[in-house]
Amino acid sequence: MLVCAAFFVAFTMKKLLLILLPLALLGCGDNNNTNQGGDNPAADGFDQEGSDPQAIMWADAVMRAQGGREAWDNTRYIGWNFFGNRKLLWDKHTGRVRIEVPKDSSIYLININEDSGRVQTAGKEITDEQERKEWIEKGKQIWVNDSYWLVMPYKLKDSGVTLTYAGKDTLTGGKEAEVLELRFKEVGYTPQNKYRVYIDPADSLVKAWAYYENAAMDTPNFRSPWQDYQQHGDILLSGDRGERQISDIRVAENVDGKLFEEF
Repeated sequence: MLVCAAFFVAFTMKKLLLILLPLALLGCGDNNNTNQGGDNPAADGFDQEGSDPQAIMWADAVMRAQGGREAWDNTRYIGWNFFGNRKLLWDKHTGRVRIEVPKDSSIYLININEDSGRVQTAGKEITDEQERKEWIEKGKQIWVNDSYWLVMPYKLKDSGVTLTYAGKDTLTGGKEAEVLELRFKEVGYTPQNKYRVYIDPADSLVKAWAYYENAAMDTPNFRSPWQDYQQHGDILLSGDRGERQISDIRVAENVDGKLFEEF
């Protein structure tokens, strides 16, 4: 059996929260990007007409600041520990995901692109077909949530997103920020949500976000920072969400394929 430690050894160097994020689309792997957009083309289905040029300009600036579109597209394996609750390993190129949940001793080996996979809980593999499908769907929802908390700034021009410029605001500490608003068109688990992201114009990095359960709301359900950006492979990722931390972030070019096949 592959123990949890193997999750991180295999890398080479170079409760879901109260919300289920709307981007089940999140690419589910890499989006097919054919819309025009220079060095950062939008995903098919991005609401180009409903989005405004200033917002798109800032989204492209964010992508460049994090390492650039080519670096993001070429990044294959990403691993992280989600707030101490779950460990995830994502093959961004194929959609394979390994999720380990110590709380209920469950391990998910799923493909988010194909809605397929295997699940083990309490040391026993789920064999009933209907139950297995339900667990696979649960695993996909976990991935949607947990990955968006890590890589949201790379997904500003995803399928179904309408991106608008919401003006200027301030970050904690008083620094000025450029604000973008994300709304969603009939995508994901909760398309009624909206988000606001706060970009530091000094370095074009997202430094905070706010979540609104309903797009009609004026006051967010929460707002949290995006801090402590670190270089991982050729991209930047942030793990500091204030009171919560995304830890053990890893990016790799190669991992042991058995991590996606064996419990």
